[in-house]
Amino acid sequence: MSPVDFSSLIGLYRKMDAAYDQVAARYGFHCNGCEDNCCRSLFFHHTFIEKAFLIHGFSQMEKAVQRQIRQRAAAYVSRTFCDGGVHRSLKLMCPLNNQGRCTLYFFRPMICRLHGLPHELHPPGRPMVSGPGCDAGNFSATPYIPFDRTPFYVQMCALEHSFRQESVRTGKLRETLAQMLAPEVTL
Repeated sequence: MSPVDFSSLIGLYRKMDAAYDQVAARYGFHCNGCEDNCCRSLFFHHTFIEKAFLIHGFSQMEKAVQRQIRQRAAAYVSRTFCDGGVHRSLKLMCPLNNQGRCTLYFFRPMICRLHGLPHELHPPGRPMVSGPGCDAGNFSATPYIPFDRTPFYVQMCALEHSFRQESVRTGKLRETLAQMLAPEVTL
């Protein structure tokens, strides 16, 4: 199997980061961690291309660091999914977080990049969905600054479709980062 070309995904991530940074600057918002840290949120990820990119980044880490992360991932999975696959949101720290920083920051998925700001999403044929932003931002004191995630989701969908065709992936993905990195994951 030939190596995966992640250049389109990296390009999309750069667009996300630039749009996020622009809106965050207009709010005067700086994510410096908080009690309700998004790294403690129970996020499920749904794209095989993002999982492959994360695993690609993980495979470049020192083996000792990989072992530490896998141990934290296994503990996270066993505590979060201990009731026969039913999950509990326990506000556990993401296994990739080390002393308040993401060890795979460049490889982090879309939701990790876009979380925190007030936003909108325009699903086809359905009403607009909006989110208020995280508690650390105190966004209610400022009029809403448009941050439409829709174009990023549309582009991600196209990349995921191509990736699935090229890698012959089928089915659905619904995993936390910890599940992706738990010891049984093969590189």
